[in-house]
Amino acid sequence: MTTLTMQLPEDVFAAVRSGPVDFLKEMRLAAAAKWYSAGVISQEIAAEVAGLDRTDFLLALARMGQDSFVVDLDELKKEIGYEG
Repeated sequence: MTTLTMQLPEDVFAAVRSGPVDFLKEMRLAAAAKWYSAGVISQEIAAEVAGLDRTDFLLALARMGQDSFVVDLDELKKEIGYEG
């Protein structure tokens, strides 16, 4: 596993009303949700990035008001052989 180090101004934590540990959890979830919704990473990888199992990741997406399943309509049409 890779470790990343970030430097953030102390007032960031006051602005988001969170300590460093909770801030990190929220940042991981936000990044995972963004990348998943953009189709950059799979649901499984997004859950890993967020530090959650897949069920908890899906529940977190629902709490955030985001779609749990990302469907590319063009890919779906190809998959089912739709010609129209």
